[in-house]
Amino acid sequence: TMGILEKISEIEKEISRTQKNKATEYHLGLLKAKLAKYRSQLLEPSKSAGAKGEGFDVMKSGDARVALIGFPSVGKSTFLSLMTSTASEAASYEFTTLTCIPGVIEYKGANIQLLDLPGIIEGAAQGKGRGRQVIAVARTADVVIMMLDATKGDKELESVGIRLNRTKPNIYFKPKKGGGLSYNSTVPLTHCSEKLVQLILHEYKIFNAEVLFREDSTPDEFIDVIVGNRVYMPCLYVYNKVDQISIEEVDRLARRPHSVVISCGMKLNLDYLLESLWEYLALICIYTKKRGGISTHTHTHTHTHTHTVYQCCHRIHRTLASQFKYALVWGTSTKYSPQRVGLTHIMEHEDVIQIVKK
Repeated sequence: TMGILEKISEIEKEISRTQKNKATEYHLGLLKAKLAKYRSQLLEPSKSAGAKGEGFDVMKSGDARVALIGFPSVGKSTFLSLMTSTASEAASYEFTTLTCIPGVIEYKGANIQLLDLPGIIEGAAQGKGRGRQVIAVARTADVVIMMLDATKGDKELESVGIRLNRTKPNIYFKPKKGGGLSYNSTVPLTHCSEKLVQLILHEYKIFNAEVLFREDSTPDEFIDVIVGNRVYMPCLYVYNKVDQISIEEVDRLARRPHSVVISCGMKLNLDYLLESLWEYLALICIYTKKRGGISTHTHTHTHTHTHTVYQCCHRIHRTLASQFKYALVWGTSTKYSPQRVGLTHIMEHEDVIQIVKK
């Protein structure tokens, strides 16, 4: 990979040397496309190292997963011991040099898994060491908590394909077998043009494709869509040690978007942090009901992105969906209660479900 690293730093230097103006926009677009191409080569697991044994995968236990990122000096360990239940000490799995799960936060009946991801800041972007596996795990988190100077943290994750507090660009992109480039936009574009889009696609050896811009995206966002393995996730910036700065400064930090100020030393504002985290996770809670009318309220939390009856089945037991006949649901997701529903029915917060097997 040394060759790739050299190419990356060459391109980065050239990008920083190049003035941004109308005349250089194609040149910059191409440089960015090349850069993204080399970076994703770094993160791709090398084909030769086919040994599955060194896989670093953490079982996704609990209801949600939060990746904690920050330098040791920001007070991460104090934060962890304050936030997580001591019972979960046993859950810290060992990985050669990587202790990954320091604990579980129990909150509103949900178990939130906190992953302390060491070394992601140092060197993961260079594809060094276990960086790849750390990133693979970071990408499975539902939320990132960044305990550091926000300006630094963002950049680091940017280079490994994690986009914080941003949504996926609204661009339809489909490579085709033939027919050249079909290029359209539903809004006026100020950053991209057909020529630029074509140049960027050629860099990826794509000559036939359908591209439709539904928003005024930048070349970087278009590149993200082509590369396709970007992860978009919410991030909370947590500023620790606010007891050591002026009230004005605390106020300024607290007003920043996606930010929470705390002090682990003085145990300040930790409740508010948990509340914010819960909102960012946007978990929903579903009760299961046994036959015979008595609700045995066992919580099943499913992450917001999806909570169909099928997922509920899967959370209860992985073979349940295959024996599924229908479900009865009481709650806000139904027209009347109980309503007979199928596997694709979408559940809402605090619904009660009873599953009837074949």
